[in-house]
Amino acid sequence: MLLIILSWIYILFTTINLGFGFDKIVGLKNTNFIVTSILGLFSVTVLASIWAIFGRINFEFYIFILIINCSIFLKYRTLILSSYRTFFNELKLLDTFLKFFLTVSFFLIVAQCASIPYVIDNESYYIQTIKWLNEYGFVKGLANLHLFLGQQSGWHITQSAFNFSFLYKNFNDLSGFCLLLGNIFAVQKLNEYYKSQNKTYLIIGLLPLVNIFFFQFISAPSPDIAVYIFSFIICFYFLENYKKTSIETFNLLVILILFLLYIKNTTLTFVLIPILLFFRNFEYISKKLFFSFSISLIVLVLFFTKNIIVCGSLIFPSKLPPFFVLDYTISDTVETLYYKQLKNYYGYFLSDEQFNTMSTFDLFLNWLSLPKLNGLFNKLSVLLIVICPFLIYKFQNKKALWILYVMMIIQLCILFSTSPQYRFFMNFVLFFSLFCVACFINRRKFITLMLLISLIPMIIIVFIPINLNRFSNHKFMLEMSTFSFKNAIYPYKNTKYNTQYEKIKTGNLNFNSPIENDFFWGCGDGDLPCVNKEQISFYEKYYNIKPQMRTSNLKDGFYTKKVNPNEL
Repeated sequence: MLLIILSWIYILFTTINLGFGFDKIVGLKNTNFIVTSILGLFSVTVLASIWAIFGRINFEFYIFILIINCSIFLKYRTLILSSYRTFFNELKLLDTFLKFFLTVSFFLIVAQCASIPYVIDNESYYIQTIKWLNEYGFVKGLANLHLFLGQQSGWHITQSAFNFSFLYKNFNDLSGFCLLLGNIFAVQKLNEYYKSQNKTYLIIGLLPLVNIFFFQFISAPSPDIAVYIFSFIICFYFLENYKKTSIETFNLLVILILFLLYIKNTTLTFVLIPILLFFRNFEYISKKLFFSFSISLIVLVLFFTKNIIVCGSLIFPSKLPPFFVLDYTISDTVETLYYKQLKNYYGYFLSDEQFNTMSTFDLFLNWLSLPKLNGLFNKLSVLLIVICPFLIYKFQNKKALWILYVMMIIQLCILFSTSPQYRFFMNFVLFFSLFCVACFINRRKFITLMLLISLIPMIIIVFIPINLNRFSNHKFMLEMSTFSFKNAIYPYKNTKYNTQYEKIKTGNLNFNSPIENDFFWGCGDGDLPCVNKEQISFYEKYYNIKPQMRTSNLKDGFYTKKVNPNEL
């Protein structure tokens, strides 16, 4: 715990400095401390992405960031220190209970981050993605080695810039830091609601009620946490500024949405927000679009460049016809197989044969009737679509809220045609669930009681083992990790498994494979290059392809080689 807290102090110091410097360059006139930190995270992510094109995100990059960090602090020291004082004064002015709640939440979040990582995706590609970034940067055709490595989420790029891999190998907790930022932002808005009775502040202020849901993600660098937290902040600024949008607020929303898209492209629906604001304020904003256009172009170029290097295509995964084919472009066979799994199995839990024989309505009924958490959140999303129009009309009949409601429907429709996994639309489910709560519970004493009760399951999750097999359809989600006091100083390692590895050679590829690992995509924290031998055997046996190195240097990447069936 202690080392995580120290690392978060560094992250806060760095992000505030870079966020402040970014604000000065752009002229956002932002006064919110938490948003400044998020702007700093965005700045680091952009710089790290550019750096990764040319080399590893290692101590050289940290020295570069340190120089920028110190330069900004020295130049704007008085103003930056003033922002710290203002922030701490705001915390002092919080309601007494909110201070207590925030303090307890802080220690529970840190304790959960110090515990055994729970997210199964951490074992398949989070650890390995960050490891490749730290040791080599973006690697050509890396997705040919392990398809999931082609995702290269912006959040993993951010984590690679803050995990000090050259000093200590167990920092993996940026999502916990993000959740803490979200909780502070929400608690401050709730405190302001008590004074202003602004319902938008209440909706955002209730965010900590769903901390129990977030806790399953924060012991690993899950992009989902950043998506959920940033979505709430974006919705807040959109609702508060829809009627009259300044160019500063417009640019801020553009930056936050670009960050959201760079982290996870399933959030594409949020692009509608700046588009709508642009047309609503056309005469004013159209004359001041230079920054928004420039930063959007930079992020778009980085996004495409990253994908071209790692996957050999502009978008991953995609059913779109390729504009070009490189020698390391992902095999159509592999990409098609993955796309089918993403949609048929992970979305509907159906085999290809079952999926192909079902009508659209049958697929919807199957999706709606899935057991455990999947079915619960699927039903909840449909319920929200049905009841929210009545509640919006009765309690907050605002055009901006109707727009967010329509965006939720569009998001679900898009996901139905791709992969309707509940975690891809949970940002809207959580937002409108809390909107419904805010419609009926708005008195201070009831809000206090709900927040107090919400701490109980968080404490249970952190200290008592919970078997999640009864709630989840995923056979690897067996038991939630709990905090051990031996991790009070040093956090648990980045992987939950004590996996042993064997060295295997196939063609010119020497790789490390986990021993006795029944998770097909699992790699854990193995030395690079690492991939499960079962994967290699599967593609070689059924599709006559296997990954090979492009040269003798790992930095030069991988390509997919067709194998003669007679050689098997």
